[in-house]
Order: sequence, then structure tokens, then C-alpha cells
Amino acid sequence: MGRAFVYVILGGGVAAGYAAHEFVKRGVSHGELCIISEEPVAPYERPALSKGYLLPEDPARLPAFHCCVGTNEERLTPKWYKEHGIELVLGTRVKSADMRRKTLLTATGETITYKILIVATGARALKLEEFGVSGSDADGVCYLRDLADANRLVNVMQSSSGGNAVVIGGGYIGMECAASLVISNINVTMVFPEAHCMARLFTPKIASYYEEFYKSKGVQFVKGTVLTSFDFDSDQKVTAVNLRDGTKLPADMVIVGIGIRPNTSLFEGQLTLEKGGIKVNGRMQSSNSSVYAVGDVATFPVKIFSETRRLEHVDSARKAARHAVAAIIEPEKTTEFDYLPFFYSRVFTLSWQFYGDNTGDVVHFGDFSGNRFGAYWVNKGQVVGSFLEGGTKEEYEAIAKITRLKPAIEDLADLEKQGLGFALTLSRIPEPSEEAVVVSSGSGSTLVMEKPLHAWHATAGVILAASIAAFAYWYGRRRRRW
Repeated sequence: MGRAFVYVILGGGVAAGYAAHEFVKRGVSHGELCIISEEPVAPYERPALSKGYLLPEDPARLPAFHCCVGTNEERLTPKWYKEHGIELVLGTRVKSADMRRKTLLTATGETITYKILIVATGARALKLEEFGVSGSDADGVCYLRDLADANRLVNVMQSSSGGNAVVIGGGYIGMECAASLVISNINVTMVFPEAHCMARLFTPKIASYYEEFYKSKGVQFVKGTVLTSFDFDSDQKVTAVNLRDGTKLPADMVIVGIGIRPNTSLFEGQLTLEKGGIKVNGRMQSSNSSVYAVGDVATFPVKIFSETRRLEHVDSARKAARHAVAAIIEPEKTTEFDYLPFFYSRVFTLSWQFYGDNTGDVVHFGDFSGNRFGAYWVNKGQVVGSFLEGGTKEEYEAIAKITRLKPAIEDLADLEKQGLGFALTLSRIPEPSEEAVVVSSGSGSTLVMEKPLHAWHATAGVILAASIAAFAYWYGRRRRRW
């Protein structure tokens, strides 16, 4: 018993939805595409789970956040998939995959064959047991990775209003869930081993701003230590957490956000793995030419930094999915994926965006006592990363553009002085390419953009041609008058 498709997407997260949308845009025929997902619902925008889904008033619920509303495009409901002849195989786990025979075997015993496979299996939440701590399945202990986790978390939050929550982990999940807990009138203590929150991305100065803001909302921080055990009541409901430094924290509920691990087990020994994920080329194609990988599970070349990386963010998943489909349908017209790493978050009244890489010297700017500030990262004399809190659409676009340009910086003090103005000014200059351009910063120092100038030359040529034509027209009219 089995079914056969031209294209199969394995996984039902964000990447699957955006890949399906791209297939339809590029004319996939009815019956050619299948999506296999362990979740019982069509692909949805996963970021909603740690944001709007947890709100106590007017919370986000499906079908409101099915893909592709995250990029202000149409919402792909189950009806949309049916209308476009896409088979949704939901609530189904694939227990084995044979890359040579191009077959997938489901837990129910069905064999599904493909010509082209897109692996979008994402990642799973790391469990406490992997660090020697038991109690993940206890009443009141929650994780957040999928819709089932979110529903369980909402129920626990509703029964814990006015009580105490301990958040284990100071990354994305920890910070965003902590904000939702505060809004739901729950006392929050965050625990993590690092010196400050968002340690993989934030500088100490940036982290301090957000920690102080959270403290103003009543959140407490316990840093430099980890969870070692739980206390439970007679019903095996959590009542407290015990930390390595000897601290005991009362807890009506616990949220654990300590990282993720890519779901690659089906492909070990069959596909080349690197940096925890499936290694792909600039077309998102794996070591098996019939298999592509996108999203959290893929390790791909980041051209701007000339190295391969595995990125854990929805923006990367969306864009990589679309690129993979383009490479499958029109390989001769598809160039290599040229992605600028991008991360963002919105909590309380705060909203920040980060582009590029956080390596090298850090130059902070703006008003850290207010609500608009940022930073540049300068590595080997070039801007390689930028961060901005409280920006406008134009300002976020400006820091993204200059990060991709990687302008050379000669004076860090001057860059600090110019602050956001540096990005705004430079972003309005037409992009150069191939030759070095020296641009005055307006304060005595200069920056050098080592990029080609073909576009600038073309623009200059058009201006020159137009000027000559205008002069010829004027001269001809003048001669007739003479």
C-alpha cells in the first residue's frame, strides 16, 4: 500500500507552508505535491506561539496565523491546499527514509515515494533529561515548540494566574514567554547560566537594557546557575525548583527553553551532515541531488561571510524554502542563495532587529536611557553586523542595507558619534560594485566601500547622455533662431 508524488515536503512547519506557496506560484500541477507532518494542522506561522497565542485577551488562534500571513501574503488554510491539489498527510510520523529508493515509510505502514524530497523537519526542544534532570513530564512543567505545547502552556498559565512561574533559559523562548506571563498576571523569575540574557546575540550593554526593562515589569533574574531538580506535591505537580547554587524558588509552573536540536535522525548515514544539520549547497540541495533541506535542519552557505551556518529563525526558513523550490522548478534561472542573517523580536512595547554577524568590535549608539538605540559590529575593518531597538521601517531597512554593503570603517569613535545617521546616510547612496569608493562622513573621517561600481557608472552614463542630448536640442534650436 502506498502513494507516489513528484514532490514531497517532509515536515509541516513554516518552511513547508512557504515552499508549498512557491510551488503553486510556479505552476505545480494538481496531485504532484504532498506535505507530510506529525502535527494535525496545516502549516502555520510558528512565532505566533510565543507571542499572540499566549495573550490572556484576544489571543491568536488558527486559522488566523496559517502560512503565509507572516509576510502579509495569502493565508493557506486546509481549503487552499485542497483547491490547489496538494495532499496534506497530517498527524503522521515517518519512521524511516530510504534515500536510494526514494521512499518514506510512515508509522502506519504506508510507503510514500517521491522524485524530489524537501526536508523541512525542523528541530525539537532539548529536554532537561538530556542534562541529567528528570521531571519534564510533570504537571506544571512546560516546553514550547509546537501547537500541542502551546495549548498545554495556555492551560497551565490560566490555572497559575497570580502565582509564581520560573522560566529556565534566557534566550528567545525564555524572554518572549516571560513577557506573556507578566501580561497574564504571573510572577516571573528567569534562571540561566550565562552572565546576561540573549547571550548568543546581545552585548552586555544591550542585555542590561532589556533586563532592566523586564525588572520594571516585576521579572526577577537569577544568573550564573542552573536547575538541578524539582519539588513536587503528592499529585506530582511542581511546587519548586532547586538550583545548583542552593537557591530554592517556589513555582506553580515552569517553562523550559534551553535550546533545540535539528531533526536529522532519519538521514544519518544517508546525507552529509555538518554543524548539526543537513549540509546543502547554495541551491539548498543536499549530498543527494534528489533531496533538498530548508529551515532549522539545514546548514547552508552564507555567502556574505563565506562560511556555512545553520540558522534558527523563521525568516531564514521562509526564504530558504522559496529558494529551494525556485532551484527545483527553474534550476537554470536560480542563482545561489544569498541570505543576510536576520533576527528580530517584539515584547511588551519593545521591538528590535538584528542583521549580519555579532563578531569583532562593538560600537554602541543612541539613547540607552530612552527607547531607541543600537550597535554596529566591526570586524577586520568592516561593518559585519547591526542592531536597532525602536526603529522605523526606513531605519531598519537602512541598517540591513549597510550590513550587506560591509563598508570599511577607519574610525570607531566617529562611527559611534554618527550612530544611526551613518546607516541612514550610506543607505541613500546608490550601491557601488568592484572598485573602492571613498565617502566623506561629514566629520573629517572617511569610510571606504570596497564594492563594484558598474551600477554607478551606468547611472553616470545615463546622466551624461541625457545632458548631451539636452545640449544638442538647445543648440539646434538656437541655430534655427540665428
